[in-house]
Amino acid sequence: ALVFARSATTGGQQFPVHWGGDSTATFESMAETLRGGLSLGLSGFGFWSHDIGGFEQNSSADVYKRWTAFGLLSSHSRLHGSNSYRVPWHYDEEAVAVLSKFTKLKCSLMPYLFRAAIQAHERGIPMLRAMMLEFPDDPACDYLDLQYMLGDSLLVAPVFSHDGIVNYYVPEGKWTNLLDGNVIEGPRWVRETHDFMSLPLLVRPNSVIPIGNRADRPDYDYSDGVTLQVYQFEDGRQVTIEIPALNGTIETRFDIKREGKVIYVQKQGTTKAWNIFLSGVSNVEDLENFEIINSSVLVKLRTGVNTIALHLG
Repeated sequence: ALVFARSATTGGQQFPVHWGGDSTATFESMAETLRGGLSLGLSGFGFWSHDIGGFEQNSSADVYKRWTAFGLLSSHSRLHGSNSYRVPWHYDEEAVAVLSKFTKLKCSLMPYLFRAAIQAHERGIPMLRAMMLEFPDDPACDYLDLQYMLGDSLLVAPVFSHDGIVNYYVPEGKWTNLLDGNVIEGPRWVRETHDFMSLPLLVRPNSVIPIGNRADRPDYDYSDGVTLQVYQFEDGRQVTIEIPALNGTIETRFDIKREGKVIYVQKQGTTKAWNIFLSGVSNVEDLENFEIINSSVLVKLRTGVNTIALHLG
């Protein structure tokens, strides 16, 4: 069973999904909504969301656009209001563009997000996580309530201000902005200004994010044409990335490890084409089929290739 509820008691986490109830269309209520969601996640609930733009009152265009980015970087997303439609063209053309951008982003992130959803089902770890859950040894994370981890590798800091200024905390290591490739080294606080098409969305160091080849729908073949985006992968590191099928079974598995200046990738499962994106890497030796994109390397692999060694230049 699935119950789309705004209240629950012990055992309610068995029946996802939940949402934050009747929020108002203000930045203050948007921030309160996130605090409630973090609390719910720490209480054993794996799936949680909220009404994009708030439920009560009519939101201003800037609240709606900021809430859109936040809402589409939640476990599930919906446009819903009390006395007004929460459709983007009700606000302005830029709102349409913002909704389009973050909808496409979420669709492309589905191989990563769907695996996080399966982990929430199997292990009870929430998709949207308080920072302290991922960083229990960093005391600065104990009271952070305006940012979160989406899955284990993506840090999200929604913008809660009319001027686009956001303050957020970055734990130890080199974190990479998924949207523009900028690298921020922690631990430290960061203060930035973002337009409506952006927000702090940082990839955790030593992470591999599987990006799907579709941005027009959330349900597709996640293994076909998937791109493994590798970020700040240090010597001696090894990770396993699992790509699920739509029925929840693991269809493809990648084992990635780095030894010195060589990154090894081994694939198990389907024989479909796949790609590797090395963030911040300017060259790969002894390899012809690669492309330089914004000081990063994209390696395109044909169907049937199951093992590759990438020698970093």
